[in-house]
Amino acid sequence: MARKNAVGLSLFWRTFFLLALLLAGGVFAWVQTLRALELEPRAVQAAQRTAGLVNLARAALEQADGINRVALLKSLTAQQATRVTPREPADGWQPFEVDRFTRRVSQELRNALGSDAVVARSVNGTAGMWVGFSIDTDHYWLMVEGPDASALNQSTWMTWTGIALLATLLGSMAIASLINRPLKLLSFAASRIREGDLDSRLDENTLTSEIREVNRGFNRMARELARVEEDRAVMLAGISHDLRTPLARLRLETEMSVEDDEAKRNMALDIDQLDAIIDKFMDYARPGETRLLPVHVAQLIDREAAVFRDPAQIRIQARLPIDLAVLADETELGRVFLNLFENARRYGRGTDTGVAEVSVTSVKTGHWVIVSVRDHGPGVAPEKLPQLTTPFFRGDAARTAATGAGLGLAIVEKAMARMGGSLELANAPDGGFVAHLRLQRVPSRAAVAA
Repeated sequence: MARKNAVGLSLFWRTFFLLALLLAGGVFAWVQTLRALELEPRAVQAAQRTAGLVNLARAALEQADGINRVALLKSLTAQQATRVTPREPADGWQPFEVDRFTRRVSQELRNALGSDAVVARSVNGTAGMWVGFSIDTDHYWLMVEGPDASALNQSTWMTWTGIALLATLLGSMAIASLINRPLKLLSFAASRIREGDLDSRLDENTLTSEIREVNRGFNRMARELARVEEDRAVMLAGISHDLRTPLARLRLETEMSVEDDEAKRNMALDIDQLDAIIDKFMDYARPGETRLLPVHVAQLIDREAAVFRDPAQIRIQARLPIDLAVLADETELGRVFLNLFENARRYGRGTDTGVAEVSVTSVKTGHWVIVSVRDHGPGVAPEKLPQLTTPFFRGDAARTAATGAGLGLAIVEKAMARMGGSLELANAPDGGFVAHLRLQRVPSRAAVAA
């Protein structure tokens, strides 16, 4: 029971997260690689464009005489985007190289203009891309707008990355779904097999060879289980018939040939016990298919309790609402209560009176009803409670003194599972043994209609 509390990711989500992590890492690596690869061409292009402006300004200044050169400088200084100003020894400037991109631009400019070219990012506090060049003994600054280290702005990169990550998540979900679909089908088919549907089959013509082999193995297993189940049903039917026929002859022979009434009664009891044991085996081996319909619990318990007519052995008191109804198979549920009452009659007798006092109560909780069947006997050792539903197990030495097949509580647990419910066994706080039956509740309107 405790193992059901273990929490873990399903295979789908585990596959999804691993794929998403892989693809997201790929997107990040792709973005970084793209930025690194396109940095080199942009640096060369920016340097060539700036070098062209410097050469153009140098050519214009070289062609002008002294008077026209001053006028040309004034004209070029008045420009906003591109300016040419005299370079004074007292000018303060800061190197242009601050990162990989700017270092590459500076290198290309020096290659184009000469090693004596000066590249600055600010001159006298004015930011920009300043290139120092000389004409004979005159020195000048050419200022242009500095190239951006990124061809695309931050919002564009974020948009592209967001779209890539969204596509990654959707692709991961689609891939994980495709990968896990055969396993999901296998899990569903296995659950159908567990519920008794032995006709479940998987596709043996899938494209994946490993899944194809698994499906073939599963189908072979399902066919073998179906064959075993069919053989078991035939065998049990044959055993029941073959054993009951000689038992019937023994009963008839006992009635006709045995004159001692005490011996005749004891032999008849032994034959009845053998017949009851056969019934227990047949009940335990009953197929798992049941049809659930609304069943009135109070009426069913009254009917099953009427079988136990000897008040010197057992007294059954049911305190249930008359309209209490559950979803169950009426025959199965009747067999459940019959086994519980028989278990109480055999093992739950009071030490003072020798009578099994049995009480049946119910509690509604959400969509479920808990029906409790309790006796006031000696109870069971706590360490042996989990073993009581094991076939052929009896709780203690006192209980082994009673006759029976040891299948009563095993039959109850199996029948409850077939009806979508559960069985919980415990010792009552103030003494006695109690069985809690958890059954699906039927709304009052549906119960009345039924």
